[in-house]
Amino acid sequence: MKAGFVGIFGKPNAGKSTLLNTLLGEKLAIVSSKVQTTRHRIKGFLSKPGEYQIVFSDTPGIIEAKYKLHEKMMGAVKSALEDADVAILLADVTDDLESCDALFQSLHLKVPVIVVLNKKDKVGKEVLQNAIHFFESKPYAKKVLAIAALQQQKTDELVNSIVDFLPEGAPFYPEDELSDLPTRFFVSELIREKIYTLFEEEIPYHVAVLVNEFKEKEHLIKIQADIIVNRDTQKSIIIGHQGNKIKEIGTLARKDIEAFLGRKVFLELFVKVRPKWRDNDLFLKEFGYH
Repeated sequence: MKAGFVGIFGKPNAGKSTLLNTLLGEKLAIVSSKVQTTRHRIKGFLSKPGEYQIVFSDTPGIIEAKYKLHEKMMGAVKSALEDADVAILLADVTDDLESCDALFQSLHLKVPVIVVLNKKDKVGKEVLQNAIHFFESKPYAKKVLAIAALQQQKTDELVNSIVDFLPEGAPFYPEDELSDLPTRFFVSELIREKIYTLFEEEIPYHVAVLVNEFKEKEHLIKIQADIIVNRDTQKSIIIGHQGNKIKEIGTLARKDIEAFLGRKVFLELFVKVRPKWRDNDLFLKEFGYH
């Protein structure tokens, strides 16, 4: 039996969350085309009883911290780096490979590293081969694989390679569990994902979601959540004309939450202003950023 922690690291938008979801066959991490969608370390378990348990950590894209929120996000990266038995360094194959290499070198990893080139379907054979050779020449890379996470191409090969590098050991978590995070966390993330989908520019980066009520009733689950923003103008944008935008957020989020929970859901959303919450330790703690 093999068991260990596997961190997924890379720049914002390399496809870390998509890769986690594909490997697990479940949507655990929210996904959008915007950078900094992932703010937490999200652990997902891939278990084959009697053979292996891989504890994956999806981590925020590595950035320079401008707010205390960013510092908490980079703290999530650091904790995943510290306990990783194997590291997946994920690079978008269409990105600047030199800058990806510089980032990977800066992590100073002491564990086996698999460099994964994502979005192989977006480039020609020659570009892909050049990228593979580029990383194969790097001393930190034990193995280089090219995949297309969204199309589920070559992900089985990746799992087999991870298992090869894992230490022998007993499972860390029950083998029928998928994550150690509470249900409320996933509910708040699904609501936040809809804000990333529906709003442009800076709005999503100023938003947090706090689930205040999660009550299981006979026929449905009643959920009440607050959408937290920095300013009154942002509150108006989130609510929209005659409440049309917040209704849209609610409708889209409810569908995904029902699919995730397998139960009917009554979802109630409010918008609250908390000035400069991204730089306030008390607010950050209350909103789940430890």
